[in-house]
Amino acid sequence: MNRQEAHRLADEWVADAIVLLNAGRWHAAYYLAGYAVECGLKACVLAHIERTGIIFQDRRFAERCYTHDVEALVKAADLESVLGLDLAANAALRANWGIVKVWNVDRRYQATSEADARDLYQAVTDNANGVLPWIRVRW
Repeated sequence: MNRQEAHRLADEWVADAIVLLNAGRWHAAYYLAGYAVECGLKACVLAHIERTGIIFQDRRFAERCYTHDVEALVKAADLESVLGLDLAANAALRANWGIVKVWNVDRRYQATSEADARDLYQAVTDNANGVLPWIRVRW
């Protein structure tokens, strides 16, 4: 996957999530909204690799990128500091990140309520303080 593919996938998954929400498919919408964040963060990881060449400095770096854990991907993208500063300065982003960071790929096997699906979608997509718009600035 390259950065452009990761961008496209993040945008497609979030577009699919709203269709699923509107169709009452809560668990699938929840899963895809979170997966959009994962793909966006992987684009950020790829941008970090392009900027730094870290993959040649740390031979185990790629292994750490093979994850669905959004907090691990923030770390791999070297965005921990900027995220921390932005969360400290923006309560709405902090609340949205709190919702997003508990998402995990294993949720695809679990039932999800309408409220949880809508909350995650909103936390991901909110134009002013959503996690995906925050990611887009950095990918």
